[in-house]
Amino acid sequence: MAPGATGAPDMIRKIIHCDCDCFYAAIEIRDDPALAGRPVAVGGSPESRGVVATCNYEARAFGVRSAMSMAKAERLCPDLVRIRPRFEAYRSASRQILEIYREFTELVEPLSLDEAYLDVSGIDRCQGSATLMAREIRDRIRREVGITASAGVAPNKFLAKVASDWNKPDGQFVIRPDEVDAFVSVLPVRRIFGVGKVTAEKLQRLGVETCGQLRDWSAGELAHHFGSFGGSLYRLCRGQDDRPVAPRSARKSLSVETTFATDRADLAACRAEFPALIAELAARLAKLNRPAPIDKLFVKIRFDDFVHTTVECGGDAPDPTRLDALLARGWQRRSRPVRLLGVGVRFAEVDEKAGQLALFD
Repeated sequence: MAPGATGAPDMIRKIIHCDCDCFYAAIEIRDDPALAGRPVAVGGSPESRGVVATCNYEARAFGVRSAMSMAKAERLCPDLVRIRPRFEAYRSASRQILEIYREFTELVEPLSLDEAYLDVSGIDRCQGSATLMAREIRDRIRREVGITASAGVAPNKFLAKVASDWNKPDGQFVIRPDEVDAFVSVLPVRRIFGVGKVTAEKLQRLGVETCGQLRDWSAGELAHHFGSFGGSLYRLCRGQDDRPVAPRSARKSLSVETTFATDRADLAACRAEFPALIAELAARLAKLNRPAPIDKLFVKIRFDDFVHTTVECGGDAPDPTRLDALLARGWQRRSRPVRLLGVGVRFAEVDEKAGQLALFD
């Protein structure tokens, strides 16, 4: 069955929720291994009332949390390493991760740079096992992007998201269809999607702490206390969620890259690796289902000092001569040994309503 197929209407869905662990901080530690084991927070300056965007688990041990003021974070953890965000590095990693997801299914719904739902119902890969697919995705992210991810596998989006948080970091949890009722009955109501601090406190005042207890309330009673959200509470406390995985945008690029176990010393050594990368890119392009026209070619290089650069040019196909010229231009920017080499294409934006190329890129 083709990727993205969902089979018969009554097929039990297989949903994977993938969420990278401490994403921004993980990218910073990947690019500067000297940070490993130290408490790290990515965010703004305390002098300008900046906040923590992401922190690693070493920082969380001191009580540091996302959205906390950086000044408070540094009071809680005097040895905190504060790093200004590098959003281009995060977007670059996000594009890699999204490409991995889309090799498994076209039904990918990104929630943020590092988080997405995947519907793998009816997919034949890994003998059709969503558990094995999630494991392979996590392994690919570890090997190709250099960070860890956690995953949840379940029959719907609500439970998959709960499951992905169950064994963090670098873990995986599966809720099978016959386990849903028992799992949800003891689930704290604060884990329900949409239940924030205020709603959780109100439920607690009403004597409700678990989904099992919430099931004693009728839909009408929940609507009385919580308005329109009462209907969601009624369904979710029973593990019911029929929201589809909804891809929001077309594929914008496709790339392949490799991280070398031993740095490639010079341009000639990089060129020796290039034919295999171009061939892999061409093979992946051939598997795409009606992609948009190719608009640009690009080459990505990360040097031995962890500085990375990307060079690109116009083009409608992965032409080896043009890509070789990009490689030479990129390498000459630092003329250092190379630890990672990548090659890819960017697709032209298409106005799906008009069926024509968008006027502006």
